[in-house]
Amino acid sequence: MSTLIAPASIQPELAATAQHLATVLPATASQTIDAGIAAVYAAGLTRHSLRAGQTAPDFSLPDAAGQPVTLAGLLAAGPVVLVFYRGNWCPYCNVQLRAYNQALAQFKGFNATLVAVSPQTPDLTSLTAEGKELRFPVLSDLGNTVAKQFGLAYQVGDAVYHTLHGVGIDLATFNGDDSGELPLTGTFVIARDGTIAWAATEANFKQRPDPAVLLAALAQL
Repeated sequence: MSTLIAPASIQPELAATAQHLATVLPATASQTIDAGIAAVYAAGLTRHSLRAGQTAPDFSLPDAAGQPVTLAGLLAAGPVVLVFYRGNWCPYCNVQLRAYNQALAQFKGFNATLVAVSPQTPDLTSLTAEGKELRFPVLSDLGNTVAKQFGLAYQVGDAVYHTLHGVGIDLATFNGDDSGELPLTGTFVIARDGTIAWAATEANFKQRPDPAVLLAALAQL
């Protein structure tokens, strides 16, 4: 078991990010985006995601260098912390990825591999990994193929899609298609036998689990 000091909570930075965006985004844009979150809640989309006790489906996705990475290959070395994020354009995702990157030594203390997946094109996945100096695999899931297997893919809806485009976030360019589809924010701790030991799927993408929560789940394996 790791004896390293537990990492700090990311909740204050997530809250600060929300406060900042509330001051820089047009009010109508913020309202539309929040209405999109409410619609995800109302539709109960998180009920469709994989849960603890289920088996994680194996996958093969390209990393930032274009090399294939399989879940089975990662699990051969130890447990896996799998994070689905929306994209390099999402400030809440960036808070999460940076914080987890800083806690990498603690994850490795449990022989765990951290890996992040988004529907971004490989070029943008490479930009994410390099720009944030991430020291863990960042994978490109074009078409949300793996996100669908985990029950996370959903349509953002025309209003949110066009609102994002209006503030400079063109999902068609980022993801290489015009599906208007993103993954729900999902984080999974997967044991070496492929069983999901801990899972959190968020209807509200502004919410992300603290690294310490994942470390506690790893300590139980």
